[in-house]
Amino acid sequence: MGFLLMYDIANQESFTAVQDWATQIKTYSWDNAQVILVGNKCDLEDDRVVPTEDGKRLADDLGFEFFEDSAKDNINVKQVFERLVDVICDKMNESLDASPGVSSSNKNATLNETPPSRASSCSC
Repeated sequence: MGFLLMYDIANQESFTAVQDWATQIKTYSWDNAQVILVGNKCDLEDDRVVPTEDGKRLADDLGFEFFEDSAKDNINVKQVFERLVDVICDKMNESLDASPGVSSSNKNATLNETPPSRASSCSC
């Protein structure tokens, strides 16, 4: 499970709310939920009220990765989603490696579907 926790770099209130949102994610989601903190609207540099350094610091404090993006100008959007998928997959692989009931030989098992045998149509 993964979350993109976003705030608006031109809105201090949205940045201030991040701590509460992070607490809610940790309270109501799985323990291994992956979160990336994203400062959105980096295209509004002239209106910025939240410095990049503050976003990085908060992400470090919360144990999250950090990006800034602009959905409007398509800056870092793909990279944010790709990184979220990567960290989710990494965490899933770690969980599989740590699971006592999963042996390494079973991780790459192939399942083959066998068609059900047909009942004989012979009436004898």
